[in-house]
Amino acid sequence: MILVDTSVWIDFLQGRDTAHRHTLHRLIEDEEDICLTGIVLTEILQGIKDDKEGIKIKDDLLAFPFYNPSEIDTYIEAANIYRQCMKKGKTVRKTIDCLIAAIAIENGLTLFHNDRDFSCIEQCTDLKTLSVVY
Repeated sequence: MILVDTSVWIDFLQGRDTAHRHTLHRLIEDEEDICLTGIVLTEILQGIKDDKEGIKIKDDLLAFPFYNPSEIDTYIEAANIYRQCMKKGKTVRKTIDCLIAAIAIENGLTLFHNDRDFSCIEQCTDLKTLSVVY
């Protein structure tokens, strides 16, 4: 199962000509197992200015399976991820990325992203990521 991060969805929804957008398009066309987390849904929806477009995108995204923090342990693991990165000299800029990574790790999901924070996290943890195919 592939957890798609906001950084990829933004390119996809805005129709940007990027390798990440093309890869996500291919994954959807090939009916790959794609999922979201509530945090990603929130980030996507808060950036949409047009109400009608927001409703359509929300409805489309709600068709995917969702994985969310299971318990308080997920939040503790997110803090541990941040600390692991700091110990290895890597700085994660956004706490929310540690939480998304913790959700991916605890559920055995592969994260598809375009965000340097996740590259740092991957170097310091068991986070699995998807490489771009263009």
